[in-house]
Amino acid sequence: MASVHNVHNVRRDVPLPDDRSDLPPEADHPLVDLPDEELRVHTAETLERARDRSTTLTEAVDDDDLVKQHSKLMSPLVWDLAHIGSQEEIWLVRDVGGREPLRPEIDDLYDAFQQPRAIRPSLPLLGPAEARDYVGQVRRKALDVLEQTPLRDGDLTRLAFAFGMIAQHEQQHDETMLATHQLRRGDPVLHAPAPPPASALDLPEEVVVPAGPFLMGTSVEPWALDNECPAHEVYVDAFAVDTTPVTNARYAEFVEDGGYHDRRWWSEEGWHYRSVHDINAPRFWWREDGHWWRTRFGVHEPVPDDEPVVHVSYYEAEAFAAWAGRRLPTEAEWEKAARYDPATGRSRRYPWGDEDPTPRHANLGQRHLRPAPVGAYPGGASPLGVHQLIGDVWEWTSSDFRPYPGFVAFPYREYSEVFFGPDHKVLRGGSFGSDPVAVRGTFRNWDFPVRRQIFAGFRCARDVTAGV
Repeated sequence: MASVHNVHNVRRDVPLPDDRSDLPPEADHPLVDLPDEELRVHTAETLERARDRSTTLTEAVDDDDLVKQHSKLMSPLVWDLAHIGSQEEIWLVRDVGGREPLRPEIDDLYDAFQQPRAIRPSLPLLGPAEARDYVGQVRRKALDVLEQTPLRDGDLTRLAFAFGMIAQHEQQHDETMLATHQLRRGDPVLHAPAPPPASALDLPEEVVVPAGPFLMGTSVEPWALDNECPAHEVYVDAFAVDTTPVTNARYAEFVEDGGYHDRRWWSEEGWHYRSVHDINAPRFWWREDGHWWRTRFGVHEPVPDDEPVVHVSYYEAEAFAAWAGRRLPTEAEWEKAARYDPATGRSRRYPWGDEDPTPRHANLGQRHLRPAPVGAYPGGASPLGVHQLIGDVWEWTSSDFRPYPGFVAFPYREYSEVFFGPDHKVLRGGSFGSDPVAVRGTFRNWDFPVRRQIFAGFRCARDVTAGV
């Protein structure tokens, strides 16, 4: 297995000038044609789905667990809860609704930039009961604002953008709180209502994606966040990509082959990180009686061979790919594999089409509290035959988090712009912990390459010659 570090910086995708684009345009979003009253109902239901999940995650533990910092990487759950309310108050109640502030004195306490995670437990935070009361008051006022706000004009309010942004913000924090539950020590408190579907498919190892341009990003998704915009044409060389994410069984081969102790497979930064932290397997794995075990939300269980590997850093994914004689896909390669329809030349909203995700398509919404076996969602495959691009595990790409050509920060630069650069790697596709409102074919996540507590895995890619 030859090292492939020499290809990591090869340019495989190139934005093309606007005047060269002759690809089919994006399809109009379904929200565009909804009557105002139906749009309000849809938006309110989306906000309430997020609140139901926040409630489940915070009421599953007692008050002592709510105020405790379960890891230095995370906030106390009670901080997340009140932060959710604070952002909703600032954007919906004050900015959109023009209402008087409810609790202006707590704005700084719940400002994520002013208060790093390490110091949040020492702040004079709202207690659990007070935080619950606060977010309830905010929600009632926000829903009243929604009822009274015109939804056809204004950058913040057109098609209920600000309300959709806040729903996505809450769902992103719900996934963060789910990661806190994974780090929490103690008896299990979260229980999935049903196991994920089984796989009945015998899939090929990889799919070849042909060379050519495709439309990346979006200019029509009404609730798209600024880093997803604008749509722009990108030329991508031909490449092969894994049909499914890398499984636990396949990753265990790398571990058992000594991959964590073989310098050949690691970048300089990755090897330093692995060595300093003495990392020998995915986070939450351990070896006992010749078998791999894992901890999942307080449950100790054998590692399932057929599920996507999860809780690996970018550096671990990169090293596995090198060991396997492959590489990680670029962000553009990932999106082309997910959205491009060779029959029409159009970029879809999702791999399966423009329809919003359902349980037939993907493992989302914390329904199963684990990745599903690979091949479990044939209804979610892309036109090229790539599976499970949405849900199950976030997928590391080789790309740094950068703005698209023509990027404009909106509605505030701190969402994306301050994170652009080489310090953050892009992840795509969402996880079992993500909600459908915060996952789509254009959605971009990012994190430090050392992160392992997030629900992240990966799939591999390789270069191919034309016609192969």
